[in-house]
Amino acid sequence: MTPISLDEHRARRANLLRAMAPGAVAVVPGAQPARRNGDVDYPFRQDSDFWYLTGFGESGATLVLRRCKDDDEGNQAILFCQERNAKDELYNGERLGPDRAAEALGLDSAHPACELDERLPALVGAASAIHCALGENAAFDQRLSGWLAEAQAQRLRPNGEIRGLKPLLHELRLFKSAAEVELMRRAAAITVEGHLLAMGRCAPGGREADLEAELLYAFLRGGARSSAYPSIVASGANACVLHYTANTATLTAGDLVLIDAGCEVEHYAADLTRTFPVSGRFSPAQAALYEIVLEAQRQAIAACQPGAAFEAADEAALKVMVEGLERLGIDPSPTVNGTAEEDDNANGDAKRPALCPHRTSHWLGLDVHDCSAAQSSGEPHALAPGMALTVEPGIYIPPQQEAVAAKWRGIGVRIEDDVLITADGPEVLTDGAPKDIAEIERIMAGTDG
Repeated sequence: MTPISLDEHRARRANLLRAMAPGAVAVVPGAQPARRNGDVDYPFRQDSDFWYLTGFGESGATLVLRRCKDDDEGNQAILFCQERNAKDELYNGERLGPDRAAEALGLDSAHPACELDERLPALVGAASAIHCALGENAAFDQRLSGWLAEAQAQRLRPNGEIRGLKPLLHELRLFKSAAEVELMRRAAAITVEGHLLAMGRCAPGGREADLEAELLYAFLRGGARSSAYPSIVASGANACVLHYTANTATLTAGDLVLIDAGCEVEHYAADLTRTFPVSGRFSPAQAALYEIVLEAQRQAIAACQPGAAFEAADEAALKVMVEGLERLGIDPSPTVNGTAEEDDNANGDAKRPALCPHRTSHWLGLDVHDCSAAQSSGEPHALAPGMALTVEPGIYIPPQQEAVAAKWRGIGVRIEDDVLITADGPEVLTDGAPKDIAEIERIMAGTDG
């Protein structure tokens, strides 16, 4: 069960219902088990939207929300979930079952999952609009088509427009409650411990996988059950591959290692990146690039003020990085074989310098890249208390980038923290992870504190 209170889950559902038109219905499927190989499934993780609204962690469930046409008093929250089964429970643990689910989860009613196809045609047939995540799950889309066809067969003549659910729901998820912030603080603290452990155990001749093992040990020991995403432990030129996850290389003296890893606590993610020298000391070239990224991050965090545009952090960071590279005599957008190496940024709008290829921030919460459907109107959000985001500028100079002097090539630096917007300004949740060069070198030398 979720550590978020029943009252908070009720309030979340009520807020979503108020955002829906009178007479509308929302259908929110939970996650299904996913096959890894053979007869082995991946560890089950509930769908984030479903979890946000219910706190129910069993697979194969569906939530239906029905907005009353006249007033809030007639609104309904209906769960369809798996029935209890002694044989299945022997292998997989106790289920809540529909007989207990409504009271346990603060819902209006609960029914066996096998009744979904029987009951949904009447609900969608009478709806003024149907909110769902159409186009994301082929099996769900097929079932919805079947419900609408059955409603027509029953002469219910469904005419409700199918509308997106996520734009409404993710606008609500942008703002974290006190309980959510506490879970994110826990995830951040455990993640910091993992990075400190990995930093202290790093040495030439070890493996990237050794550092990943230290991270996972710290996460599990700290109370997290899993990583929030596949850990990136990228040494040397591997750090120039933004989503490198092989983690198989040997740690080599003179290289940097970039670790991007975070744990998940009660479904809430942390996302932290630190870059440090395998041998314990930065070379002059590494230090020069690192200091540019560090200053870019400082400026970007300072820009995360209530009322500021979401893009303000990226604009501040990019300005520092471009100017810093130019001071070192490095073209931020060099060419390879006469072709400009510029990449679209994460939103596909403006072109970015090749050596600073990604945006500086993304939302953070139940998903590591949280609230993907927020701002769907095209109007960017101003930052406000309760929002959480990452600040993660980076410079990457691949070894094949021959337009840049050899001493800079093969260096990748990213520095990332998790930032909560408060009325007083930005609060860095992951502030316990060192990022000043002197502090990093002191820790790696074993002389800290």
